[in-house]
Parts: sequence; structure tokens; C-alpha cells
Amino acid sequence: MPVVAGVDSSTQSTTVVLRDADTGATLGSGRAPHTPTYPPVSEQDPAEWWSATVIAFAKARENAGVTSDDIAAVSVAAQCHGLVPLDSRGHVIRPAKLWNDTTAASEIAHLTSLIGGDAWVDRVGTLPPPSFTIGKLAWLKDHEPDNFAELATVLLPHDYLTWRLAGRAVTDRSDASGTGYYSAPEGQYLTELLDLVDSSKDWAGMLPEVLLPSEQAGVVSSSVAAELGVRPGARVGAGAGDQHASAVGLGITPGDLAYVLGTSGVVLTTSEFPVFDHTGIVNSVADATGAYLPLICTLNAAKVTDTVARLLGVDHAELERLALSAPRNADRPVFVSYLDGERTPNRPHARGVLAGISSETTREALALSAFEGVVLGMERGQRRMAETGLNLSGRLIVTGGGAGSAAYRQVVADITGRTVEITDAADAVAGGAAIQAAAVLRNVDITTVRDEWAPPSRVVAEPAGHDYTEIRNTYVRAADWTDLDGAFTPTNP
Repeated sequence: MPVVAGVDSSTQSTTVVLRDADTGATLGSGRAPHTPTYPPVSEQDPAEWWSATVIAFAKARENAGVTSDDIAAVSVAAQCHGLVPLDSRGHVIRPAKLWNDTTAASEIAHLTSLIGGDAWVDRVGTLPPPSFTIGKLAWLKDHEPDNFAELATVLLPHDYLTWRLAGRAVTDRSDASGTGYYSAPEGQYLTELLDLVDSSKDWAGMLPEVLLPSEQAGVVSSSVAAELGVRPGARVGAGAGDQHASAVGLGITPGDLAYVLGTSGVVLTTSEFPVFDHTGIVNSVADATGAYLPLICTLNAAKVTDTVARLLGVDHAELERLALSAPRNADRPVFVSYLDGERTPNRPHARGVLAGISSETTREALALSAFEGVVLGMERGQRRMAETGLNLSGRLIVTGGGAGSAAYRQVVADITGRTVEITDAADAVAGGAAIQAAAVLRNVDITTVRDEWAPPSRVVAEPAGHDYTEIRNTYVRAADWTDLDGAFTPTNP
């Protein structure tokens, strides 16, 4: 029985899922943690990702009851936008800056002034926020010129792991489209944008080759196979960004809408056509199938409820109980949950704002405000997605770690006014990567395997009919008080 492996290298951990290459049945999984990061400076050593991948593979094999020789193909999905800088010997120069590192805010602002915001959107489909890779490159030149001088190869996190697997510097269009210097509609790098960072670099020779979604990146050598615990010569897929692989693992098709409740909050759909949003709210990146993945991404999601649970001195179960029992009176507190800066909207220096608190505010109301604050920010982005003309009439699926929370599911249903569904895809990112590995192994298009292995969904929450008009308006006013520098000066008094 051939087995395929999907790897999810996230901010918090590496997860490996093993699936039957013929039926798609999940055989087992394993996980290993990463060192936590604390934005706005968010960095990790890429070597740690590889070590975690080795550990997670061993746990997955044991859990699945398979041997190394059974694993015939592997693909990697990972956190997007990060910068893994290599020197001419292929050594990592410094720790990787991650997607939630917002220290490049001034560099992105300067590049936007040179390129023009609308012009940038029209070329790459997104107005790059400080998280995008091009800002990190400019930051490296400005703050660490000696390291920048050593720079010979620019990789993203999933590229680095694929490079360790296959010995080849490659990427895919989904992850490349989150760099700020790759145009998915044009199908090419825009090295003239990188020339604005430094015109003396041979950028074309420093960037990984962009592969198609079902294209093979290479095979695993005998030495790497022995270290990792896979079959020598196992095929390696092109890989993908994490949210892009998640959409594949969930079986998302045009019209479907997914709320991803993890460290970040993501609202995404898939589309045959790109979207160009000059407000910068909607990112129109490529997906992992050859189409597009319009999405919005917030920096603060499940960690908001983690924080409020800690402040209230309760566990997650009690926080949910408090929130679900809270009265829905219109003058309850509203929480703008920009705890560690924000990406959507672009508020890199912002902090959270609790509005409408009084001497009568209860623990229940504070608990509810935490869940609502996360979802109101995401739903604000969804509204902008609808304004661009995207079809969002299909299923609304909640996924990510927060999907297991009854409070999150109910608040999403209430705020959006829509039925909420979940799937049985417990590890959608790694599962999507495994689908890509199966497509490479079987020499078929990834959409064929995606549709064959699409998990069924089931309804878990219906809207209770609460009127969110006043709460939503209060949220928007409070959110708009936070300007680009994090000051609480009303911009729309």
C-alpha cells in the first residue's frame, strides 16, 4: 500500500499526516512543537523546522503503523511570507523572519511610496502589508547590511523544507504570490520591484523556480530518506502556502467560504479569476490548484480568547460557558482585538481597545466580547470581499483550532447570519499537502484528487437572529480610532 505524507509547518508546530495514496484514508499523524514567538518581532531558526519534521514523521509512522518504505511521496505546506536567507554555501544567514513579524512597516511604506499602492495592487493582486517578504528584504538591507551582503538565495519557509527534501530551490505560485514581487496573473517574478530594494543584486538568480501545482520538485536522496524516515527516491511535490493547502484539504470550490480560526484569522474563498482591491483589504493570491484564493488575514484570532481566558482566570471551557450565557444587550462591551498590531486593516503598531465597559460589565460580557472581537474583524473583511463581486453564496465552513469551540461557531453564525458547517478534516493544511503529494505520485491534476478526497461537511450552528447592527457600528468606530501609529485618536469622530 503506497502512502503519501503531507507536512504542515506552522508557527507553533510541524504536523505530518499520512494518507493511503489510493483511497485518501488518513492512517495516522504526528506533531512536534516549535519555539514560541512574540510579535512584533517574530523569528525562528529554520533548522528547528527540519528537526520538528523529523520528529513528527517518526510519530506519524508509529501512529499509522507503517514503515519508511511505505511512504512514496511527500509535499510541504508552511506559513507564508517568511524570509529564509541563504548564503552562497547554502547556509542560513540568520533566523527566519515570520509572517507575523511586522518590523518592516517603514520599509513597506517607503516601497509603497515609490511603486504606488494602486500600481502595486494591479501588478501582484495585493497591497503588501509589512508581513510580505519584500519588506523583510528591505528591512535586512537597512538593519543588517552585513547579512544582506551575504544573501545569495531567497527562500520561503516551505521552500526551505522542500530544499532540504529534494535539494532544489523551488516554490509554487501560491506561496510566491505572497512575497510582493511575484505576479500570479502574469506568471512571473517582478524583479524590477526588488531592484527598488537593491539594484546591484542579481535577483533573478536568487529566487526559487516557480513550479506548477502538480509538478514534481524532485526525489528524496538516500541519506535524507534515512534521516526523515521515508522511501529513498520518494517523490516531492512543489508544496504550497498553508492557507492554500487548507483550501485543498477542505475541498473548497468557488462560492464556498472558509473562516480559519488559528493564531491568525483568515477568511478565504477560491476563484477562477483574480481580484484587485485597491483598499488593500482583500489579498488576491494564487491558490494551490492553478486558480486564485482571495482572502483577508488578521493577526489576532484564537490567541485573543487565550488571552482573555488568562485574564479572567478561567480555562477555555469556562470561557465558552461564560460567553454563551452572556445577555446580548446592545450596550455590551465591544473588543477591538488588535493585541499585537494588526494586518487587516494595516495597523502594525496597534493595540487592543475595549469600548463600552461600565461598572455593570460582567465576566460573561467580557468573555463574549473576546469571541465577537475576533469574528467582527474577520466579518468586516468578508464584507469587503463581497463588495469586490466575489461569489460567496456557497457553504460557510469554520476550520482551524477555534473550530472546535461552540462559542466561536455560534458567534460566526450570529454575526454573519449564516449556517455554519465543519468538516472532518482535522488537519486540513497537512491533508491538503498530502493531496498534492498523491497528485504527484499518481501523475494527475491536483483538483482530481481534491475532489475525490473532499471531506463531507455538517451543520454545527444556525444564526440565533440577534441584531448586530449597533454592535457592528460600535466596533467599526472603535477600530477606526486606532491610527497607523497605534494612538487612540478618533479618525472618524
